[in-house]
Amino acid sequence: MQDPLPRDPIAEAARNWERHGWGEVAEPMAAVTSIMRAQQILIGRAELIVKRYGLTFARFEMLQLLSFARGTQMPMNRASRLLQVHPTSVTSAVDRLEKDGLVRRTAHPTDGRTVLLVLTEEGRTLARGAAESLNEELFAKTGFSARDVASLNRILERFRHKSGDFAAPLD
Repeated sequence: MQDPLPRDPIAEAARNWERHGWGEVAEPMAAVTSIMRAQQILIGRAELIVKRYGLTFARFEMLQLLSFARGTQMPMNRASRLLQVHPTSVTSAVDRLEKDGLVRRTAHPTDGRTVLLVLTEEGRTLARGAAESLNEELFAKTGFSARDVASLNRILERFRHKSGDFAAPLD
C-alpha cells in the first residue's frame, strides 16, 4: 500500500469542476470517480489474496461460479453471460484453469455445439480455500459499516437495474 495523499484528489477535482462552470455535475462526477477508485482499491486487495492461490480474481470468479453450479458444471456460454464478460475472456481464463488442472472441458451430452466446463476436485478445493481467505481478509473487513453496506447494495442494485444490468423486478 502506498502512502496516503495529503488531500483527497477527487474532492479537489470536484472543486475544479465547480470553478470551471460545471458545478451542477461536480458531485455526480465525484461520485462516479469515487466508485471507480473504490473498485480499484477493492480489486487490488482481492488480487493480493487470490494470488496466494495462483489465481487472478477473474479465474477465482470462474471457479466459484462452477462450484455453485449444479453438478459443478456449466455450459461455457452460460458462464460468460453470468460473469458478464466477453466469451474470449472466458476462453482465456478457462485455458489457464484447464492447464492448471482446475477445470476441464467436456462435450455436452445432448448438444454437440455446447462445451461444458467441469470443476475438478482440485479446482473445488482451491476455490474453497480462496473463498475462505477472501471472506476472512476482505469481505468481513471492507472498511464499511453494516449499515453502509446495506445502503450501498440498495443504491448500486437500483443503478444496475436502471442501467439494464438485469431485468428482474426489484423487491
